Amino acid sequence: MNVLIVDDDEALRGLLVRELSRSGGQVAEAASAAQCLARLAAGEEPDVLLLDLMLPDRPGIELLAQLREERPGLEVVVLTAHGSIDTALAAVKLGAQDYLRKPFHLEELELALRRAAERHRLGQENARLREALNQGGLGPELVGSGPAFEELSRLLPRLAASDGTVLIRGETGTGKELVARSLHRMSPRREQPFVVVDCAALHENLLQSELFGHEQGAFTGATRRKHGLFEAADGGTVFLDEIGDVSPAVQAGLLRVLESSTFRHLGGTREVRVDVRLVAATNRGLERLMAEGRFRRDLFFRLNAMHVELPPLRQRREDVPVLAQHFVALHDARHGTDTSISPAAAQLLQRYDWPGNVRELRHVVERALVLAERGSIRPADLPAELRQAAGGGAPEGGPPALTLAEVERQHIAHVLALVGGHRARAAQLLGISERNLYRRIHELDIDPPGGEVR
Repeated sequence: MNVLIVDDDEALRGLLVRELSRSGGQVAEAASAAQCLARLAAGEEPDVLLLDLMLPDRPGIELLAQLREERPGLEVVVLTAHGSIDTALAAVKLGAQDYLRKPFHLEELELALRRAAERHRLGQENARLREALNQGGLGPELVGSGPAFEELSRLLPRLAASDGTVLIRGETGTGKELVARSLHRMSPRREQPFVVVDCAALHENLLQSELFGHEQGAFTGATRRKHGLFEAADGGTVFLDEIGDVSPAVQAGLLRVLESSTFRHLGGTREVRVDVRLVAATNRGLERLMAEGRFRRDLFFRLNAMHVELPPLRQRREDVPVLAQHFVALHDARHGTDTSISPAAAQLLQRYDWPGNVRELRHVVERALVLAERGSIRPADLPAELRQAAGGGAPEGGPPALTLAEVERQHIAHVLALVGGHRARAAQLLGISERNLYRRIHELDIDPPGGEVR
């Protein structure tokens, strides 16, 4: 948290600088409105401005009004020592995040500053997203640091500049739809619709109707004409997820759209012309499906003219801590919290093979955030099956190398089993207090014998 204190009380400024710095903040100070503006003009970029409303060179309320015009993203907490709430309320109407009356408790001030800093961070995240949408950047949802991510970052802008069909291949949960959205956002079509079709979720007839539309009376229940998703996406992008699951009849219709940009409604005779870019994705081996006669070769070659391969997360473990911290940051921005991942938990996350890829990682982190205490994700907050699977690392054929937390977990569980779940006797054998034992049972997610600790 970066704070700029603007107050003419030198003693108070010194106290606040010491106390806020002690809790990890970066603190600067100014004794007047002029000094404040000079610091900002020189490049100072605080998360929060702590502003006294009584300054020696001009009223703080006037400075606030100026800052609202010049720096609308700056969060401000105001201080007043004169008992009247009117000026403080006027400051809040001008956009101040909070106000405090002198004298105040330090804890009260720190809480107000943290709230303002979180609001500032969320505003920056929203601004980054808007900038990515406007300029066609990868966007904040695509995160990584390793060679595979760097290659993707180089490839996507080139593919986006083209208008050709793109096939995205990768296991379930690797982020194929996110890549498709980024392609659309970076393309000249970004102001037009982006339409997602989950091919695996729809029966053949329903999928044909959804894609191409139908005429009244085309089938039982078709009581009126319906426009298809290709028409809805005219000028934009259609993303066909799990293209390997579509039937031969749908494949024929897709090939016609790719070759002529035309199709017919089900039950119709009129040609409908559209201007769409097609992006498809699959987690299946299309080559095998072609060999089995279940996927058209001509459609495959049209789709695969440009392609993106997304490796599974187990092949790019260097991205795991970056992604995990990204999901934590999203949670903190939404809830105004400040959560970390302990080194032991981070090590387990990086060891795990992630069969469900990025999607599984996100779910695990979100679960851990619910269970985490004292602002830190620890090994005990991770699923037991993940801890067990990631606890290896010993030589082949030898016992797995367990973390210290897992050794403690197993020992406490063993002692509880010896005494039939009796907490007092278990605590005595372990040489710790009963209260401490109860806390460790909860933190380490220990299942007592019989499901109960007495």
